[in-house]
Amino acid sequence: MDNEKVSENKEIEGNDINNGNSNKGNSNRSNSSNKIRNMIYIAMMTAIMGILSQVAFQSPTGVPLTLQTFAVALIAVLTGWKLGAASTALYILIGMIGVPVFAGAQAGPGVVAGPAGGFIWGFLFMVVLCGLGSSMCKGKAVKGYVIGYILGFAGLAICHICGIVQFMFVADKPFAQAFVLVSMPYIIKDVISVVLAYIVGGVIRGRLVKAGLI
Repeated sequence: MDNEKVSENKEIEGNDINNGNSNKGNSNRSNSSNKIRNMIYIAMMTAIMGILSQVAFQSPTGVPLTLQTFAVALIAVLTGWKLGAASTALYILIGMIGVPVFAGAQAGPGVVAGPAGGFIWGFLFMVVLCGLGSSMCKGKAVKGYVIGYILGFAGLAICHICGIVQFMFVADKPFAQAFVLVSMPYIIKDVISVVLAYIVGGVIRGRLVKAGLI
């Protein structure tokens, strides 16, 4: 009888070990799958930003009128702030090393260091705050939407401040003049871009969630 009990216990322990190994294997496969999926999302969002950046109209100040603001906010809504920040950072990096993804098919570190460069690296702040903000725009709670949009507009404001400050130093202009030249003409367009990105991105994300793609 004792030998039978010992045998049964060993069999149970063996099954527990096998189940544990199986669960660990499933977990590793799931983590690997998530990493691959995230890499695909980052690549896709970077491509979207690069494409929309080419819809650009040059201005006398050197700061072009583009769809970049819409692209940044849209990416934040679709993927969240973490993947959005990774996509934006990758976009800036490949642009700096020579891939013509910046507005007007420009590339190189000179663009980021130029008159409009502050807006480019300011996108990093914007994508994080838009991503955090859009995550609060769920359900029917008005408070969540209000806070969500405030965060998005705060990200836009920081992006503009970065652009103004860099333009001040590059063009040797006072803050007030820099604001009038490179920020004020674009504010209304950029605010509308954020609102549209929240709406359009929310609809697209909802459908992707239903399809089990995110």
